[in-house]
Amino acid sequence: MDIKLLELLVCPVTKGPLDYDRGQQELISRSARLAYPVRDGIPVLLENEARTLSDEELEKLPARTPLAG
Repeated sequence: MDIKLLELLVCPVTKGPLDYDRGQQELISRSARLAYPVRDGIPVLLENEARTLSDEELEKLPARTPLAG
């Protein structure tokens, strides 16, 4: 996923930042506890398409780091 695009995208629910999980092909909103799918390189930022993250999944996420500019 293009880093410049990721810098522009925000969670549609909280308007907070999103983290890209390359392995799962998802954009993660920690504040909304949602994982939005990325299909064929296109983020699907619809709340009804997102899956809810469990407490265990949130705890396993690496610390958030600022995007390189």
